Amino acid sequence: QVQLVESGGGLVQAGASLRLSCAASGRTFSLYGMGWFRQAPGKEREFVAAIRWSGGRTYYSDSVNGRFTISRDTAKNTVYLQMNSLKLEDTAAYFCAAGRNYFNTVDVSRATSYNYWGQGTQVTVSS
Repeated sequence: QVQLVESGGGLVQAGASLRLSCAASGRTFSLYGMGWFRQAPGKEREFVAAIRWSGGRTYYSDSVNGRFTISRDTAKNTVYLQMNSLKLEDTAAYFCAAGRNYFNTVDVSRATSYNYWGQGTQVTVSS
C-alpha cells in the first residue's frame, strides 16, 4: 500500500502562485508515476499533470501547460505542483495520485491509471 498526503492549498488572488506538495509513504518503490487531478464543484475530476518516478518525464493538460510545473524529490518521496499565474478557473480540490503501472501519453490522464489517491487539498483563486 501507498499513502499520499497533500498540503499547500489555500486562498490566493488571481495571478498569484501556490505550491502543492504530496508526500508518499509505504511501498513507494513500487510506483511508476504520480500525478495531480482536480475537481471543481459540479464538475468531473480532471487531469492536471503527471510525472514518471524514474526519469522524471512530465505530462500536462492543455489548460495548465506553461503555468504549472510538476516535479519530484525521490529522496523525500514527494511530488510538487508549482502553480503560477493562477486563474479563477483553477479553483478546485486538488488530488494527488500514484500509479504502479506503466502509462503513456494516453493513459496518463485517466484516473483509472492510478492506484492510490490522497484526500485532496483545496485551492481557491479569487478576483
